[in-house]
Amino acid sequence: MKSGYARGVSDNGTRPQSLSDVGTYIRDQRRKAQLSLRKLAERAGVSNPYLSQIERGLRQPSAKILKGIATALEVSAETIFTQAGILDVEPQGTDSSVLRSILRDPDLTDGQRRELAETYERLRTETVERRGRRQSTGGEEQ
Repeated sequence: MKSGYARGVSDNGTRPQSLSDVGTYIRDQRRKAQLSLRKLAERAGVSNPYLSQIERGLRQPSAKILKGIATALEVSAETIFTQAGILDVEPQGTDSSVLRSILRDPDLTDGQRRELAETYERLRTETVERRGRRQSTGGEEQ
């Protein structure tokens, strides 16, 4: 039997299956592009066994590795980041162009992109919550 980590879920089964989801997505995209595992690994700059482990949900790749895979597959890094759980699915009312701009900025490192996107989402969520509190208290901020 596979461990919870390999399936991408915690022991209590509450975490989304992001590891297997991203692996499945990568495998599906690789097959659509008619690329062998070896060819995609070569193009993405990773080893064949490591890519196989990612596809099977056994490894959690870094943002840098995911970006390399996205480039090799000619898909957006944003989509793979969402599949991997690095970015949340676009919340209601979010200006997706902000996240796209962050993810495409060539002057930022992968880590900076991730941190900036997470900070943007956190600040946006806090603002929405603050507005909700204001409305429920008749305009006074808590």
